[in-house]
Amino acid sequence: MPIQQLPDHLINQIAAGEVVERPASVVKELVENSLDAGARAVQVDVVAGGQKLIRIRDDGNGIARDEIALSLSRHATSKISSLDDLEAVASLGFRGEALPSIASVARLTLCSRAAGHDSAWLIEANGGTISEAMPAAHPTGTTVEVHDLFYNTPARRRFLRTERTEFGHIEKWFRRLALSRPEIDFTLTHNQRSVLQTPAAKTIDEQRQRIAKICGAAFAEQCVFLEREVEGIALNGWIGLPTFNRSQPDMQYWFVNGRSVTDKTLAHAVRHAYRDVLFHGRFPAYVLNLTMDPTGVDANAHPAKHEVRFRDGRRVHGVVAQSVGAALKDTRPGGHDLAPIPMTRESVFHQGSMSLQSRPVSSAVRETLATYRAMATAPSLADVPENANEVPPLGFAVAQLAGVYILAENKDGLVVVDMHAAHERIAYEKLKKSYHDRTLVRQPLLVPESIAVAESEANLIEERGEVLGRLGLVVDRTGPGSVMVREVPALLKDSDVESLLRDVLSDLSEAGISSRIEEAGDDTLATMACHGSIRANRLLTIDEMNALLREMERTEHADQCNHGRPTWTAITMSELDRLFLRGR
Repeated sequence: MPIQQLPDHLINQIAAGEVVERPASVVKELVENSLDAGARAVQVDVVAGGQKLIRIRDDGNGIARDEIALSLSRHATSKISSLDDLEAVASLGFRGEALPSIASVARLTLCSRAAGHDSAWLIEANGGTISEAMPAAHPTGTTVEVHDLFYNTPARRRFLRTERTEFGHIEKWFRRLALSRPEIDFTLTHNQRSVLQTPAAKTIDEQRQRIAKICGAAFAEQCVFLEREVEGIALNGWIGLPTFNRSQPDMQYWFVNGRSVTDKTLAHAVRHAYRDVLFHGRFPAYVLNLTMDPTGVDANAHPAKHEVRFRDGRRVHGVVAQSVGAALKDTRPGGHDLAPIPMTRESVFHQGSMSLQSRPVSSAVRETLATYRAMATAPSLADVPENANEVPPLGFAVAQLAGVYILAENKDGLVVVDMHAAHERIAYEKLKKSYHDRTLVRQPLLVPESIAVAESEANLIEERGEVLGRLGLVVDRTGPGSVMVREVPALLKDSDVESLLRDVLSDLSEAGISSRIEEAGDDTLATMACHGSIRANRLLTIDEMNALLREMERTEHADQCNHGRPTWTAITMSELDRLFLRGR
């Protein structure tokens, strides 16, 4: 065939192959347009999983009469006008492809009234034919109706799934969009039945309620609010406590400058922060927003804008990992107050300072062993002063059960502590602090180890030799596809050097940064802590039990042992009363 110019309608249908994958893609694109238009309320009505009808109604700025026909033209947009605008784009949509692409594979009706105008205007598109704009009745804002999706492309229509499956994808995207903008009122209906309604949430308490509605009450009860700003990178959102974890990474939401994305660098940073507090094979849950200078983010890296690319991924990784890790350090008895507290100006992150919704550890945590002995003589809290500040979160030991558990009484009821798991965490944190506070010591290998690698990996080793050196690895390239490992961190001198190097290279290739050395070192320290901890069936005195409880309250991550198991649990008096039917 000779080279020829394709007709506009066919060009739009080709573009629709990237932009409009299924009904959920239509909802995403149109709702993002509503958000860019400054909408404060967005309503989405769906019929038959979106195959028959998708209606998006908003109260945004609307479209003027002389622009409404242009909005259905390819590459027509109000978001950018130059290359500089594209490099610093802050809006969700900017390519001008969504509306014409959708109109090329469906029957589309657009009705809009611009702010400050007396009347609304309506335009229709059917099979590439666009009608003249007609006057209509409509409040300020825009309504877009998409009928019979893929009616003129039967091959695409055959790839759609069942109504239930397609609506599931719509609901998934709708929940993401609702999480990205808590200040906006969202409503979703399916076949005229209300599915989800999330009123605008302005306070922290209202945001927690919104999180509970979208992610479930269990997550909302076991998450903490995090907010930080460092070097122009602001991070805020909700992170689940390690006690709330998942078998799949299905509750991990990232938003970069308001855009819902999946990103390997960000996911790796959070995974690194949780590495010490989760069971192997379990995944954390979180809803996090990253805000930074748009010039440092390439939002045009994916046709459907699902991914972004960072100009300085290592700096972003560092800020995220440190922020989430610092928040998780307070996962200890009394470390977090899960009741929402309104944010104040002083509680926002500034220049690296941290603020979390937490309650201060009581002064009794810092009591000396002599005070423990005095308190231990009290048979119950009845002999302890009534001032609540003198009752530490884990209370005071009263007995030991089966040589495994410590039974303690606090102001709320009964506390049960796994003494081996608790002491293992305490010992591990002390070993880590002692090890990481010193300069990294490298150990030369008696016999340097030669390893065969791919040529691309050998190139990476040459490029990132400085990074490997900071990790304690001295590696020289000896051929196109071979390297020689000469030095390793002293703590890992007996480890599998080849596997360690390959894991580090995999991380550097995927995320631009690696924490394998630190993780491998921590694994060794964890093993040492495990072997040096209190064993089961060892009898402890009351003084020793109280000393262990106070040490737990001072120790970071003390709610879990090194393997992610809980170290303690509590049963309130009201729960005990229910067990024994008291008050009935």
